[in-house]
Amino acid sequence: MSHKEDNEDYNITFMGLEKLHPFDAGKWGKVIHFLKEEQFITDGNIVEAQEATEEDLLVVHTKRYLNRLKWSLVVATITEIPPLLFLPNFLVQRKVLRPLRTQTGGTIMAGKLAVDRGWAINVGGGFHHCSSDRGGGFCAYADITLAIKFLFERVEGISRATIIDLDAHQGNGHERDFLDDRRVFIMDMYNRYIYPGDGYAKRAIKRKVELDWGTEDMEYLQKVELHSEGALNEVRPDVIVYNAGTDILDGDPLGGLSISPQGIIKRDEIVFRAAKRRGIPILMVTSGGYQKKTARIIADSILNLHHQDLIGAEAVEGEGSSSLVTHMMSHPGSAGSKFTAV
Repeated sequence: MSHKEDNEDYNITFMGLEKLHPFDAGKWGKVIHFLKEEQFITDGNIVEAQEATEEDLLVVHTKRYLNRLKWSLVVATITEIPPLLFLPNFLVQRKVLRPLRTQTGGTIMAGKLAVDRGWAINVGGGFHHCSSDRGGGFCAYADITLAIKFLFERVEGISRATIIDLDAHQGNGHERDFLDDRRVFIMDMYNRYIYPGDGYAKRAIKRKVELDWGTEDMEYLQKVELHSEGALNEVRPDVIVYNAGTDILDGDPLGGLSISPQGIIKRDEIVFRAAKRRGIPILMVTSGGYQKKTARIIADSILNLHHQDLIGAEAVEGEGSSSLVTHMMSHPGSAGSKFTAV
């Protein structure tokens, strides 16, 4: 696949409207491009994500909520791109919601891969502000909740999960979904002063770590290690879902923290090392991150996990495929492209 095709497959280009939101709409294609350059992956060893169907989504979402997404105004509000409200909904479905459903399908698939092979990474996903009946913060589908519920319902021996949410924002979506579910232990470490400030959802957090503006590497990494180890010691889960947002990066316009690229790479290593030491399968989603350099950092972090022998290229049904889930366009003109969450 050529570099041009990479961009067409993974990047959002929708009449320029993507420029009205602070994310780098080409981030996901760039991550894949960098990993191919380093020969970590090839077209032949990426697991293709399937779009989540309505039946899949109804495992978590209410019918009423999914029907509301048929209104362009609702999608414009959730994605924080106001001009979408002027577009016919069939276009919004095809250009915005279908890619998000594909990323959601990727997270569901990655959950099963993680359990089967010890780890999986969805290059995308992490829509942690969406719950069963409400979206927000650019999150239209609750992929984290869906992945966990699918594992509980369809994979024998999976009855407890731990969410380690290290995006700069509070993960209020999965928190609302699992508020009264004792099977799910939530650790959330976030900037206490920024969106969403959802006090109701905070009641679901079992290990809450609230950070101040401008928190730097040393303090941050100490807290990541202390609390991820503490969370996994407190309750030993059958699977970990790791929300690895890069909006903690110094200079991010939304995160308000001051973590270096090396700090992000070390953070991911700490979490994966804690999982591997205990033999717990881990699913990573990449969530928020709003600077042009975040794609390179995500790729470098995945490469570091490989170099540290924390992830490998386990075979998928004898095909030599890694447990890296992403979406590849299956035919010209398909809408499968990459988006992310706050």
